[in-house]
Amino acid sequence: MELPTPKTLCFHLSLLILVASSSIIEASHSSSLSSSDAETISRFQHYLQINTSQPTPNYHQVADFLIFQAKSISLESQAIEFVQGKPFVLIQWLGTNPNLPSILLYSHTDVVPFEPEKWKYDPFSAHIDQNGNIYARGSQDMKCVGMQYLEAVRRLKASLFQPLRSIYLAFSPDEEIGGQDGAAKFVESEVFKSLNIGVVLDEGLASPEENYRIFYGERISRRIGITATGEPGHGSRLYDNSAAENLMKSLETIRRFRASQFDMIKAGLKKEGEVVSVNMVYSKAGTPSPTGFVMNVQPSKAEAGFDIRVPPTADIESLERRIADEWAPASRNMTFQFVRKGPVHDVFGNPLITKTNSSNPWWDLLKDAIQMAGGKLQQPEIFPASSDARFFRQLGLPVFGFSPMENTPILLHDHNEFLNQEVYLKGITMYESIIRAYASYVEFGGNKESKDEM
Repeated sequence: MELPTPKTLCFHLSLLILVASSSIIEASHSSSLSSSDAETISRFQHYLQINTSQPTPNYHQVADFLIFQAKSISLESQAIEFVQGKPFVLIQWLGTNPNLPSILLYSHTDVVPFEPEKWKYDPFSAHIDQNGNIYARGSQDMKCVGMQYLEAVRRLKASLFQPLRSIYLAFSPDEEIGGQDGAAKFVESEVFKSLNIGVVLDEGLASPEENYRIFYGERISRRIGITATGEPGHGSRLYDNSAAENLMKSLETIRRFRASQFDMIKAGLKKEGEVVSVNMVYSKAGTPSPTGFVMNVQPSKAEAGFDIRVPPTADIESLERRIADEWAPASRNMTFQFVRKGPVHDVFGNPLITKTNSSNPWWDLLKDAIQMAGGKLQQPEIFPASSDARFFRQLGLPVFGFSPMENTPILLHDHNEFLNQEVYLKGITMYESIIRAYASYVEFGGNKESKDEM
């Protein structure tokens, strides 16, 4: 891997000035931190202060920042534009045995939009309040994880640790809008194929409890549009099989199914990732008029759209039969169309899940490393939403979703997203332990000796 063209002296100087001035400004918030930890928090703030919100993320500024950070710890890096204007930053720490499968520490650089009037502080100020909470868009999703990777590597290099396996840190664009110009292009590239990836870490979720959450799969997307048709008529008359009536019947059927799934979560029988979620995301009907809609005409067509997420362990064919037979039956002049239909199996025909038992050494290493660093774990879960992890699982790679945020409210995509600085620093310790364990792993099977030495 070659380093990119060197940045101008002006860029480096301006960035150093920004670091110094910001450190002074934030000193009052970090008085309880050591000087080293205060510098760590300052770097995190700088990353958060770069506005990478969709739909106009400042990708080139964030790429410059990340490459500067890589250079500061003597790591090789490059910004690759699989799609023009959307740099994908790849950082390498070469292992002593690069023939072994490598470790991919994956994150995305873009964040979702925001409503500034709903925030206590500017979402790109990275303001630290008196409790040490860092308010910023991306503080949980997921700039925290990307910088924690870098800081963990910084610590390991300072301790003179030398990885056996090569380690790659990836910072991808466009995850928040589907990942088609980021992760999807990356996994198809010759660059990716040359990395010989053995295991991938990606994002997880905060835990309101003291135990960390780890995700071994994610729900499969089934987004559909349902259309009902019927004869139009006067708004005062009652018709059988009108478009609106047929759609309302379907909505009630879907509502009952949704309630049955939600009841299992409320009763504590299942977690969110283990049930089928169904949410209506749009509805469309009526005859337009210059002032809105004609109020005395029943429409001949009515539509609704639904975002459906299905656990990879569920019978998805049974759900699709339910949609055809109960939610949009042709007998009621109804049709449906899949707007998005994610894959069910990987390239080898296996379910899109990563094993979390002793048959998977990456799981044992991860679990042990977190516990050795003082962390506690909940039972592994299915991620309730979608992430770029699916692109790697589709290749048959083991992937774990992990964002080390305990005792933290889940605020991704929410107003006033924040992460406490102590939680952030502890997360770095977790990754330091994980990276050390993964990068020291010798071979599959019979690795007791190498694990005992870690």
